[in-house]
Amino acid sequence: QVQLVESGGGLVQAGGSLRLSCAASGSIFSINDMGWYRQAPGKQRELVAAISSGSRTNYADSVKGRFTISRDNAKNTVYLQMNSLKPEDTAVYYCNAPGGVAAGMWGQGTQVTVSS
Repeated sequence: QVQLVESGGGLVQAGGSLRLSCAASGSIFSINDMGWYRQAPGKQRELVAAISSGSRTNYADSVKGRFTISRDNAKNTVYLQMNSLKPEDTAVYYCNAPGGVAAGMWGQGTQVTVSS
């Protein structure tokens, strides 16, 4: 079973940047697609960026050009570089793999708050 621990969130002004990290335990990390999700208060959790095991990436339209997802399989870690942050990016951010999403298993997430 893979466990995921998110970190790197915080409070930042609009236009600022943050880099989120997701550390995974478990040797199957390198063969898993991974995604960063976010959930704002009163809203459903949404996928914002995904990276395949071969490092192909996809982004939600709302973050395209501002966010970059990457992975380091040697460190079992996936990153989300967030630039030009907007107040509407405020949310709890989670990483997960498709199996974890399907099983409804989520980590504690990391809070990102963008002030205007």
